[in-house]
Amino acid sequence: MSDHENENQQQFQAIGVIRGDVSIDDESKVFIQMDNNSYSLLFTPHRKQAYKALMLDVKNHGGKDKRLIVYPKFIHFPGRDKEHIVSFQLVGFDNGASPENSAAAELKDFEFKLAGLWQFIPVCRTPCISVLRNYTEQRSEHIKQLEPDKKARFLKASHLPLLWKDATAPPFRFNPKLSKEEQGKPMFISVKAKFLPKRNVFGFDSLIELPTEEPPRFLKLKRQQPPSRGQKPPSYSKNKPKIDKPKVDKPKIDKPKIKKEGNKDVA
Repeated sequence: MSDHENENQQQFQAIGVIRGDVSIDDESKVFIQMDNNSYSLLFTPHRKQAYKALMLDVKNHGGKDKRLIVYPKFIHFPGRDKEHIVSFQLVGFDNGASPENSAAAELKDFEFKLAGLWQFIPVCRTPCISVLRNYTEQRSEHIKQLEPDKKARFLKASHLPLLWKDATAPPFRFNPKLSKEEQGKPMFISVKAKFLPKRNVFGFDSLIELPTEEPPRFLKLKRQQPPSRGQKPPSYSKNKPKIDKPKVDKPKIDKPKIKKEGNKDVA
């Protein structure tokens, strides 16, 4: 969710190193094989240089044993028993010449730095680290220009399952029976964790910082409240254009004249 920057400041993040065999299928989709599991490799336009470097290396030397810096991507589905889908977004390609202060030099194979809200989510049995968008003035202004669907995609949190036995801080679990005041809130945690391909989750390794109740500032999608009873929906406008209906002349029907003769009516 965030670049490998401003590391001295507390921030939401999920970045790490994976290693495996890279392949390209007939539709030019890229995959990485790890421990007999195949994962999609995703790319974004602003990481074009990393993509070109990886594709050139695969072309010249083959796809065996590539070390990549990535963001983890997890897609969860309704129903706690449904398996989530894991993919990775390419950040960089480690060709052995990475700077000492880079993620490639700092992290071991399959090691990730994860920082976010520690909680259970409805669609996953394993507690997750929820990684949100870090707040910046530039991002705040940017999302104001986005259409609602693009804004929702941009601000969507990433929920990363983490196995952490005897956790220092218990994961937050929402209880509908409690009031907002009694509910409490998730702790913000920052950890090193290893990706476990056999289980498609992360395993706790060590704390980077102590858990805290105060997370860094983040961007959040505001939910639109449904209109209250008797209130018109937002799309309703009092200043609707007046539409003049065309006038239609009704046909004139002459009623028959009735003559009265005595007590009888004669038409």
